[in-house]
Order: sequence, then structure tokens, then C-alpha cells
Amino acid sequence: MHRFIHALARLTALVGGLVLIALIALVSISITGRWFGVGEITGTYELLEAGVAFAIFSFLPITQFYGAHATVDVFTMALPDRVTRWIKAFWEVVLALVILLIIWRLFEGMQRYIGNGETTFFLQFPVWWGYAASFASGLVACTIAIYCAFARIKEAVLGQNILPSEQESA
Repeated sequence: MHRFIHALARLTALVGGLVLIALIALVSISITGRWFGVGEITGTYELLEAGVAFAIFSFLPITQFYGAHATVDVFTMALPDRVTRWIKAFWEVVLALVILLIIWRLFEGMQRYIGNGETTFFLQFPVWWGYAASFASGLVACTIAIYCAFARIKEAVLGQNILPSEQESA
């Protein structure tokens, strides 16, 4: 299971990275086109808006797996290892709940846009498509967040590492 979760997190991050590279290329071509008088690419902003949201949700799983979220450990550095493991487990559970809440609300927003049929201004693609793409990668984030929460609790109980730390990923 651990290998599958790790592979899923990496795959999602790679797809998000490819989308981000494509968006960078799109914006670069659009700006270059304006400079040379050809004109910009129609709908760049709309694609950028949906694509960046997807990329953000795509990077959440790998960040969660490696515990690479921003932390402030000034007060916990001096605590015993057992205590810091339980603190990590607590915050991992909280973060999993927050990700679940965000994805639930994203789903509700997607349902609303499916129902009202709103489309983007220039490209006229349904707004819910961007929500659906983000929701798909968000479901992976939820799965990995729940796995990581249970893994951190297990780490606290057993006193041994299961998940890699952000220092190990560098």
C-alpha cells in the first residue's frame, strides 16, 4: 500500500508539473505574440485559471506524503521525540480533515456550475471542467492525506518512521 500511495503522489505531481509547464509555454507564447504584433492567444487567462488550480491540487499529495508543508518548530525542537511524533500525528489528522473539507466544498461548487451551465467568456468551455480537474487531483490528495494521518498515528504509537520526512526528500 505504501508504494502505491507514493507512486500515486508522484504521478499526480508529475501530471501537475506537466500542466504547469504547458501553462508557462502558453503564457510565454501569448506574450511573445503580443510583442511581435501577432496578437495574444485568446482565452489564455481562462486556461491559466483552471490549470493553476489543477496544478495546486496536484502538488498537494506529494507535499503531504513527504510532510513538506511549512512548519514552525521553534517550540517543539527541544521536546522529546515521542511528543513531537504525537504533535505531527495531531496536525496530520487536522490537515487531512481540512483537505477533506476543501474537496467537499470544491465538489459542491462543481455541482453548482454543472447545474447552471456557466461557461467561460472567450473559449466558452463549461466552468465546471476546471472544477472537475481540480476535484480529480483533490480526491488523490484526500486519499493520501487520510493515509498519511493513519501513518503518522502509527509512527507515534510505534515510535518509528513510516513516512519520509522533508529532509529525506531533498
